[in-house]
Amino acid sequence: MSDQHAYRGNGSRAGPAPVAGNAGALEAAFGRPPGVTESFSSIRPRPAPPVPPGAPPSPAQRDAYGRPGGVEYAFDPPPGALRDRRPLPESPWWKPDAPIDPWRDARSSAYLGAPPDLDDPVTGQGAEPAIPPEGGRRWRLRQMSLTAALVLVVSALLAGTAGGIVGYYASARLAPALTDPDATLTQVSPSVNRPPGSVADIARRVRPAVVSVEVRSVSGSGTGSGVVIEGNGYILTNNHVVSSAATSRGTLRAIFSDQSSAVARIVGRDPKSDLAVLEVKKSGLTVAQLGDSSKLAVGDPVIAIGSPLGLAGTVTSGIVSALDRSVRLDGQGSDSDAVTNAIQTDAAINPGNSGGALVDGTGAVIGINSAIATLSSGGRGSSGNIGVGFAIPINEARKIAQQLIRTGRAQHATLGVQVSSVTDGTRDGAYVESVSPGGSAANAGLREGDVVTQVDNVLVTGADSLTVTIRSHDIGDTVTLTYFRAGETRHASVTLQSD
Repeated sequence: MSDQHAYRGNGSRAGPAPVAGNAGALEAAFGRPPGVTESFSSIRPRPAPPVPPGAPPSPAQRDAYGRPGGVEYAFDPPPGALRDRRPLPESPWWKPDAPIDPWRDARSSAYLGAPPDLDDPVTGQGAEPAIPPEGGRRWRLRQMSLTAALVLVVSALLAGTAGGIVGYYASARLAPALTDPDATLTQVSPSVNRPPGSVADIARRVRPAVVSVEVRSVSGSGTGSGVVIEGNGYILTNNHVVSSAATSRGTLRAIFSDQSSAVARIVGRDPKSDLAVLEVKKSGLTVAQLGDSSKLAVGDPVIAIGSPLGLAGTVTSGIVSALDRSVRLDGQGSDSDAVTNAIQTDAAINPGNSGGALVDGTGAVIGINSAIATLSSGGRGSSGNIGVGFAIPINEARKIAQQLIRTGRAQHATLGVQVSSVTDGTRDGAYVESVSPGGSAANAGLREGDVVTQVDNVLVTGADSLTVTIRSHDIGDTVTLTYFRAGETRHASVTLQSD
């Protein structure tokens, strides 16, 4: 078949189909060449010479393959297309070599047609495709996207619900060993036994008689402890707890175990014993039972109750570690300068315990917690418990408290001497540095340079030991002193006077 002519062969010649327009021109363009009467003639016609480049197409070819009206360029989209604009130069579909690309020959009469419009069928041959109104196709695309989004959301919800049901079924049915809705934990029976005399029993009885003492002054605020010793509202505490309020017109408040409180006033205080008595206007107070500290033995169980570090109602327990331990109580920031024959204990005592109760196994108060031992490091002491605490024996505290309640001040027995600690390598003692004229020691014949080594049957190991031994006696008591003078042991009978 010729490249330029078409043949229809079914044994007979068929004329061309009727074509609207110029019939002669169409016949010349698409008809059989002259002299050819059969579709498959044995005579092969010579093809017509090609149309020279640049020659205008025939009217029939222009009508069949030409650009429609309104289309200026070969690659312009047809009117009504979604992207009715020319490709940008930087588009990957438009390259610099486009003018010489045979597939993009600008002289070609072919162009890309519009996409099919299924909503507007072609009404007849040669009819123009229906063009949707401006924005119509864009609106349908948005509608389809929203529908797709709704479908995806509903699908996700259904999938999540199905997954939850499957997970619940798998956890409840397929793995019953992980949980047990009918599980019941057993309870210990019988309950804990707290017999009379146990720490819990003693704490329950004594804690209401121990209070927290809040102090506010120009130098700051702090917390200590106190013990109710009399039903009319008298509370025994340490002098170093309240001295800042006394010297700077501060305020004091007692906080009780039921969280009630009352303003406290200082009845009297004694810096030499580091004791003070407060008074509150409150009825129905629980009064502590005072014991006898002279009956204590090393190893006896004891309980400390107070407000360490501001933690009210704290209870710790331990034993009596030592007795008659000479301890100087020089409260920092206060005017206390006391020496006492303290009860040493390993019950935990911390700042804030001062003024609280140390009780024995019967619940009786046998000491007033007052001090702790510290570890020095670089000139600074530890402020926490290290297992060594000290309490003023209640026998001494009772005597001082009674004086403060009765007169507002306390008196102590004294020798009337100034002493310092000395040793000769084998024996320790208190070296007399000065003697007060008319005092007890002067009346007994003691002089400067004497070394006191014993009071009655109690050995004197230094200056503090002599002071606390003398103060343990009453004013007017007579004691026997043993002392050295010029290498000679001597004895003297001394009647103690008031300081």
